[in-house]
Amino acid sequence: MPDVAPSTAHISPLFALLPFLRRYAGRWALAFMALVTSAGATLALPVTFKYLIDHGFAGGNRAHIDRYFLALFAVSLVLAGATALRFYLVSWLGERVTADLRKAVYEHVLGMSPQFFETTQSGEVLSRLTTDTTLIQTVVGTSLSMGLRNFFLLTGGVAMLVVTSPVLSGYIMATLVVVIAPIVIFGRRVRRLSRASQDKVANASALAGEVLNAMPTVQSFSQEPREAQRFAGMVETAFETALTRIRARAWLTVVVIVLVFAAVVFVLWLGAQAVLAGHMTAGQLSQFILYAVVTAGAVGAVAEVWGDLQRAAGATERLLQLLAARSPVAQAEAAVRLPTHGDGIRFDNVGFSYPSRPGIAALSDLSLDIRPGEHVALVGPSGAGKTTLFQLLLRFYDPQAGSILINGVPTRHVPLAELR
Repeated sequence: MPDVAPSTAHISPLFALLPFLRRYAGRWALAFMALVTSAGATLALPVTFKYLIDHGFAGGNRAHIDRYFLALFAVSLVLAGATALRFYLVSWLGERVTADLRKAVYEHVLGMSPQFFETTQSGEVLSRLTTDTTLIQTVVGTSLSMGLRNFFLLTGGVAMLVVTSPVLSGYIMATLVVVIAPIVIFGRRVRRLSRASQDKVANASALAGEVLNAMPTVQSFSQEPREAQRFAGMVETAFETALTRIRARAWLTVVVIVLVFAAVVFVLWLGAQAVLAGHMTAGQLSQFILYAVVTAGAVGAVAEVWGDLQRAAGATERLLQLLAARSPVAQAEAAVRLPTHGDGIRFDNVGFSYPSRPGIAALSDLSLDIRPGEHVALVGPSGAGKTTLFQLLLRFYDPQAGSILINGVPTRHVPLAELR
């Protein structure tokens, strides 16, 4: 299967999943509403704490304290319900979209001629149906939802930080540039490594499928140790490639968390000085601290989700290659029906080489006429072309030279279902 160079847009291949997502627009809308509700409830918690500290503890009013604790509990109930609903809906959507994608890819592969599988290993196709679709399931059913939620928390948290203290927020905004740079740099590397890791796993699966389908041959030549060693080597190569990807993601996580929390600690120290100077209340500082924690956590989560999106983009590219592949044996456009009577079967100067062995002619300038009702025996050693004749007659392959006719009609002009 031809390889495709990675796209310059990091996650652009994921947009190809939109036709599979649009079918469930209603559920997506409901999940989005639940997501916004849960994010809003999370952002409401720091405000409740501010009033609890400034008007409850500071004022010593027990009624106010009780009221604000009840408000905290009410917000937590909304948060729990919306989070549970979001989890159920996005998990359902992840499973459903993945199932639809698997069916679409499998149905497409079933329509490919055997010529396609001459150059594409079945183990590689199976790997794409399982490993790659599982990565997409993780993104659709988990990572995408978490990414959107944390994006809302990030934007909402930043907005509330500005409302709470514009001066301290200015310091935090200045540090965001330092945080975003490593996400972009490491993200590109993670995407390249993710695609390489998936390719290595597919190669190992293809080798295993090839060997397991030829076990009598392997065992008759006592090649079990050699094949086990070959497979072990490919598995270790896949492991090393995956380990490189894991290291890159680990460094991305470390750098982002350290930079974010270093900036937060510095800004909070400035906030403590402002409280001591009387420029802020204790409740405002508490609110600012909680929003800073929410924002920092959201940045770290977005970085993690971005890595998942990179991996899923690589998996989607590989699945798109399968969906974009066209059968080398093209379906006839005109619906020409085979006559019930005629001259029978005719092979007219047919020349053919298998795609996996293009330099070796399986048939060369073969002409053969088989009249209606005539019985013909094909006799010859293995590899002489007996099976090849039937495969060409059924249009599993098309000859490179000559033509095949049934009752005077070229087989290329007949729909495959009717021909077979």
